[in-house]
Amino acid sequence: MSNSILEIKPLSRIRRNHGLEHATIHMLSKKNPEIPIGGMSSPYGFTIVGDVSTEEVAEAAIEALKKLRAGQKDLAMHPNCGTNFAISGAAAGLAAWVGMLGAGKKVSQKLERLPMVLVLATLALILTRSLGPAIQKTITTSGDPAGLELERVETSVRAGLRLHRVMTKG
Repeated sequence: MSNSILEIKPLSRIRRNHGLEHATIHMLSKKNPEIPIGGMSSPYGFTIVGDVSTEEVAEAAIEALKKLRAGQKDLAMHPNCGTNFAISGAAAGLAAWVGMLGAGKKVSQKLERLPMVLVLATLALILTRSLGPAIQKTITTSGDPAGLELERVETSVRAGLRLHRVMTKG
């Protein structure tokens, strides 16, 4: 999607960092399959949440960036991306809301609608299974890091969680 709103610098940086975040998580998960790892991106880099060392995160980010530059764009996609959950959740919520339209104010009237609401929400989840990954691939991430470079990794512990802030430039 060249020459689009997605190419505006802050959005482009978020998308490229998001792709690198996913690729880094893939590298970390390959070496540490038993450790839950998550992340969040911004225009300035991304944060990895997980009980891994700073060195492991730095090595994984370097490896991930090399692989993305070598054309392994599929690493920018992740099945547990928040985009997938947000799209399905929004669709199910909207379907439930539509199912309750005109239900009346009494609890009994709302309970009568519950089977229909459950069917609508389930259908929404089924129908949006491929929509989340499609939006992730075309809008919220980029498998092309372009001029993205790694600057540093800073680690902290907050509320018992180990946070690794990976700063990027470019």
